[in-house]
Amino acid sequence: MNMPLSRRQLFSGAGGALASWAFASLCGGGAGTAWGENAALAPALGGLPGLPHLPVKAKRVIYLFQSGAPSQLDLFDHKPGLADLRGTELPDSIRRGQRLTGMTATQTNFPVAPTKYAFAKQGKSGAWVSELLPHTAKIADDLCFIKTLHTEAINHDPAVTFFQTGAQLAGRPSIGSWLSYGLGSENQNLPAFVVMISQGSGNPNDQPLYDRLWGSGFLPTRYQGVKFRSVGDPVLYLSNPPGIDRETRRGFLDDLAQLNQIKLDDQGDPEIATRISQYEMAFRMQSSVPELTDVSAEPAHIFELYGEDARKPGTYAYNCLLARRLAERGVRFVQLFHRGWDQHVTLPKQIVGQSRDTDRASAALVTDLKQRGLLDDTLVVWGGEFGRTVYCQGKLTAEDYGRDHHPRCFTIWLAGGGIRPGTSYGTTDDFSYNIAENPVHVHDLHATMLSCLGIDHTRLTFRFQGRDYRLTDVHGKVVPEVLA
Repeated sequence: MNMPLSRRQLFSGAGGALASWAFASLCGGGAGTAWGENAALAPALGGLPGLPHLPVKAKRVIYLFQSGAPSQLDLFDHKPGLADLRGTELPDSIRRGQRLTGMTATQTNFPVAPTKYAFAKQGKSGAWVSELLPHTAKIADDLCFIKTLHTEAINHDPAVTFFQTGAQLAGRPSIGSWLSYGLGSENQNLPAFVVMISQGSGNPNDQPLYDRLWGSGFLPTRYQGVKFRSVGDPVLYLSNPPGIDRETRRGFLDDLAQLNQIKLDDQGDPEIATRISQYEMAFRMQSSVPELTDVSAEPAHIFELYGEDARKPGTYAYNCLLARRLAERGVRFVQLFHRGWDQHVTLPKQIVGQSRDTDRASAALVTDLKQRGLLDDTLVVWGGEFGRTVYCQGKLTAEDYGRDHHPRCFTIWLAGGGIRPGTSYGTTDDFSYNIAENPVHVHDLHATMLSCLGIDHTRLTFRFQGRDYRLTDVHGKVVPEVLA
């Protein structure tokens, strides 16, 4: 069949004939043959014409999202001068009348709370890292620390949504969906975009996470993330029902595909083509996912690297190990969410647990990717939705303090494909309250990440309701100083 229309026109409502072609290509000429010999034609593998726009440094992303907002003051942003200011009032000249959350706006005083934890310079780069992160300290020369990230969002849900979708309001495609749409998949038997969630030992009542955070928004639903669960089937309904064997299921899917094809031919709705492709992917995942999630064959030295928690499904360490296995199999975007970083009170107690949850496994993931030659083309990102305040929320005592939300400046780190290792970029003021030089906005981070993947962020667009949308909206610039 001749194909005068573009992929974008297909998903903007091109019609049944072209959608039927997409299904035929997907199934290699017939529903029962899965991809067959025509896998090279499959839209799910192909990505958009014209991509990449730029030299490709990274083929995939592993995003270690620390939900709840880690305190930069206790982990990465060393401010030794605060020790002499402990308990003093944060100067108005620093606060500058900036917006506060409802949790501290009514406080009568804002006492400075320096960290309890020691910092030291690490590696040849001399990056400052807290004693809470001894394993991260060992890989400091592989990392790029951005200390001046900032956002407009001051509460969790809009801030997390902003990092995932480039907008504070729900409804936009997530970054993993954008990459799946633009670059396609490298593996016909696994989703291009996988999500895993773990609960930290810090704050057990941390903010909830919603499936829309890995949704496809106005992009076709085939690009939404697939959440792997830690209990039961890793993916819902992956196992056959009692009394149904694989051959029976194959026949059922063939018949169902024919019915859906009739509907597709009649209505030309691309979402029907998505439904057909998802059934086929689910069938293939019945073999690929159990093999992926069975880590029992990993050698002993891997569990020494990640820690024994890596044997336990649902832990952050297990999810990090699974992220490496997904990267090996060509999954485009792996998103780990680790909850529990929201330390408004009893921060010294809670942050110890959170750091213990994540430090070893995060460092192990970078080390493991590096020793396998995968770090060169895998971009790893670690960070939360905003930072924490230098002033204490609630009562400051000799042993205890809490910190409120702080969107003005906070730290994340990146490693791998396209990133300059052993770099610290940007500086904050003496209170880690305002940016002193080299600010980096959320849109700038997204633009830089896309650049590593060979994408000009201004050119990865999708027309919806009469305008072209992109992940970075109408903002964002690449930060060349952090690129290799």
